[in-house]
Amino acid sequence: MEKNHNLTKEIIARDLKNLNDKLFHMLNYSSLKEISDLILEESTRLTCSKYCYVAFVDPKNGDSVGISFSHLTTGCQYYADLGEARFKIRKDGTYGGLLGYSLDTGESFFTHDPKNHPVAHGLPPGHEPIEQFLSVAVKHEGEILGQIVLANPEEKYGPEDLEIAEKIANSYGLALKEIIHQK
Repeated sequence: MEKNHNLTKEIIARDLKNLNDKLFHMLNYSSLKEISDLILEESTRLTCSKYCYVAFVDPKNGDSVGISFSHLTTGCQYYADLGEARFKIRKDGTYGGLLGYSLDTGESFFTHDPKNHPVAHGLPPGHEPIEQFLSVAVKHEGEILGQIVLANPEEKYGPEDLEIAEKIANSYGLALKEIIHQK
């Protein structure tokens, strides 16, 4: 798990443990937004990514609800003011597109050519360019509870970035199970 930056395997392992400890303590006094913001911060830092989107699956209706995200369009401020960016699940039970692929399949993946990925259907007008894309389904005991999406790293994504994102997703899954799904 080593990239050509200042984060060594040991530092990443230590930081992932610290993240787990922080999340455990935050569960008693923090909002889902605060926890998701921490996930965004650590995901982008540990994978050296420029952009991130952190979402949960609404247990009431299945919508994917992004509550912590980088601002990639002028419309992002509108969603930030609302407190969420909601992507409705389609009638066929899928989300579709590149953003929904890990939610639809439960699989983590990255691509160095997102605009030509088989499920990609383009970006909205005014969206920042996405050169690389990594997405992880957040799961707990096999149930998909959310998603972490990263984009445009300093260096190309590799298996080590996917591994880091999956470890963060495991921690976020435990938090989501405790906060949302225990209510």
